[in-house]
Amino acid sequence: MTTTHSARLAGLVAVSAALTLGMAAPALASDSGDSNAKAPNHRSHHVEFDEQNNSGAGGTAVLSLDGRKLTVKIYATGLVPGQPHAQHIHGSTTGKHFHCPDMTADKNKDGVLTTTEGLPAYGDINISLTTKGDTTKASALAVDRMPVADKDGSLSYSRTITVSQAVADHIKNLHIVQHGIDPNGNGTYDFSKGKSELDPKLPQEATAPASCGLIKGATPGMK
Repeated sequence: MTTTHSARLAGLVAVSAALTLGMAAPALASDSGDSNAKAPNHRSHHVEFDEQNNSGAGGTAVLSLDGRKLTVKIYATGLVPGQPHAQHIHGSTTGKHFHCPDMTADKNKDGVLTTTEGLPAYGDINISLTTKGDTTKASALAVDRMPVADKDGSLSYSRTITVSQAVADHIKNLHIVQHGIDPNGNGTYDFSKGKSELDPKLPQEATAPASCGLIKGATPGMK
């Protein structure tokens, strides 16, 4: 890892707390068990990722639910090689339906769909899909614990976590968003598309959505 990349990574980690302060509290998800959890209810849901921001990213995921134990397995391609990719489960746990945005959500017409522009479509963060430790929205930008794409831009991820009953009950209203784009093709996150709206110290490339995948059978649109 280069010195420049290390510095950017450190900067991304430092602002995770700032992102947390700017968002409402999510439905809880953790690695701890709960003796009050409902009896196991085995369900599997499939996700197919579509690119965002013309990133070329895609892939598939399987979300397997056993009571409140959620196993998430992701295989993604077309991501920025060698870079960390923040990824989250977004959506509603109160019965509302969200969807993956398209470029019409680029309100300022600068050619980049930002995280903030996409939030009204795909909803708030419920779970941060980190590789270890905390999985709440507090870890939304904990890129030291997010998966890193390999030299070919592929990413494999697998983790089992205990989720809230609200997440278990509304799993079909949720979906996955992966972040990190490279529109100028130089193989790293830079400021070619300006500063991130989440924190001006960050490049927009590091936080803009790269792909989004609805759970199959979910109802698109919002209400």
